[in-house]
Amino acid sequence: MGKVVGGMTISADGFVNDRNGSVAALYPDLGELGQTEMLQEAMRMTGAVVMGRYTYEMANGDFTGYEYQVMLFVVVHEAPQTVAKGENDKLKFRFVTDGIESAVRQAKAAAGELDVTVVGGPNIIQQLLKAGLLDELQIGIMPVILGEGLRLFDHLSAQQIRLEKIKLIETAGGRTDIFFNVVK
Repeated sequence: MGKVVGGMTISADGFVNDRNGSVAALYPDLGELGQTEMLQEAMRMTGAVVMGRYTYEMANGDFTGYEYQVMLFVVVHEAPQTVAKGENDKLKFRFVTDGIESAVRQAKAAAGELDVTVVGGPNIIQQLLKAGLLDELQIGIMPVILGEGLRLFDHLSAQQIRLEKIKLIETAGGRTDIFFNVVK
């Protein structure tokens, strides 16, 4: 069975966006990042995606050409009334209203031997870390200091989470990616 892999790109000071909610400074060239071997391998190894509501909404309901052509399990309190654009024979949406544990369980079943990739904001990563459901954490660090915004590792309480470094890769735009096993 595959693993549950989540992560995000952050600034050198730990923010996932700036004070206005923009991620532009963290993704100066999405096209270049999309062509990296790191992202291409992630797409090959992904059998299902767990996505947060906010990330789903950022696409404005249009997933035409979305890089992960697999089943997407979107964690929401209430399923949207309209169906997202871009569904096809591979890319399908399931809205999960009964929590992150249920979303991960369903995604693992759909992924089979492949990985479950978590795509979302800090809230979904924090939920997975608190619940002990994340197997691997991938952090992309961009060489920029944002000063304020939304932090990836806030709201974890006093819970200590131990990580074990797997590898480090320098990729597009001066980005450094660090891969960790989440020690359980």
